[in-house]
Amino acid sequence: MRRDLGPDLDDPGWPAAVRPVEFTAQNASAVHQLLMLGREYGGGRVADYATWLEAFETDPEFDQALCFVLEDAQGVVAVAQCWTSAFIRNLVVHPRAHRQGLGLALLSQAFAAFRQRSEGHIDLKVMESNLRARRLYERAGMQYIQRHELEPR
Repeated sequence: MRRDLGPDLDDPGWPAAVRPVEFTAQNASAVHQLLMLGREYGGGRVADYATWLEAFETDPEFDQALCFVLEDAQGVVAVAQCWTSAFIRNLVVHPRAHRQGLGLALLSQAFAAFRQRSEGHIDLKVMESNLRARRLYERAGMQYIQRHELEPR
């Protein structure tokens, strides 16, 4: 799916009980745990913790500034990890916070960050069967640009 990053971007708004925080060494483990939880619910791939964390130092697609994290009183509640190529790699909202607008807020934050980097659009992949995510991305103005057959596992 793709979203053009023209002038009509929404400003990310956060529910009162949630705040954006920087991705840090202190919250990296909780971020990774949430990404792993998202993998269970929506598919996708997340490397083991050590490999994933090391990629922030060694992989040019990884950038700490493009790992958007939201916290509530219980800790990390949502994350969007993006690659420098204007690609949303993972977006996960903890089940305790579903239907509060956090997914849309994270998408808006990612859109704004890449627009500020002078990107014309942002992309992501989503499984056909992940209806919850597809509806979220459609509400955020993303459009289908290409479909692929799944390869057998």
